[in-house]
Amino acid sequence: MARHLAVLSAVVAAAAAQQIGTVTAEVHPILPSWECTVKGGCAAKNTTVVLDSDYRWIHTVGGYDSCKGNGLDPTLCPDAATCAKNCALEGVDYASYGISTKDGELTLELFVNDSSTGRVKLSSPRVYLLANASSYDMFQLLDKEFTFTVDVSKLPCGTNGALYFSEMLSNGGQGSLNPAGPAYGTGYCDAQVCCFWRWL
Repeated sequence: MARHLAVLSAVVAAAAAQQIGTVTAEVHPILPSWECTVKGGCAAKNTTVVLDSDYRWIHTVGGYDSCKGNGLDPTLCPDAATCAKNCALEGVDYASYGISTKDGELTLELFVNDSSTGRVKLSSPRVYLLANASSYDMFQLLDKEFTFTVDVSKLPCGTNGALYFSEMLSNGGQGSLNPAGPAYGTGYCDAQVCCFWRWL
């Protein structure tokens, strides 16, 4: 059991190791949120959303070869430090992932048109709320309430949409092996083991 945990830890460390890409500018969609108190009323917060790092292109620094195919390339990523030196985590065009915001609304499209192939592809993006470019918006909910409204009227049958809290570091694990940090959606942590999807 301990051996399996050590291997998993090594894989997680290598997956978080990367430089910041320079091919696509990272521009976070603006999604204001509000913090309200009985005494002070509601104050707007200048929050934005960021796409999870696992959805992004990880490629060689200064090049276009992928560092990740079926797992991390063992030549480019034999260990976390080498992977951090060799690989870059790229910015994204949020519209191409079906992510858009307007005022206080966030829209996440399950399927989007792939301009390179002309076909529809599954997107199903996962995004986080940013307080600023170097920190996720951290919720301290003890003795507080959290409210949101979800419009599921256009969801096709059999789909799943979720809004949930997941404990993460506010800096997304940013450090010498991970200069990208929250601005590139790093640091996701979830104890659930989930699913293999099969389309019928």
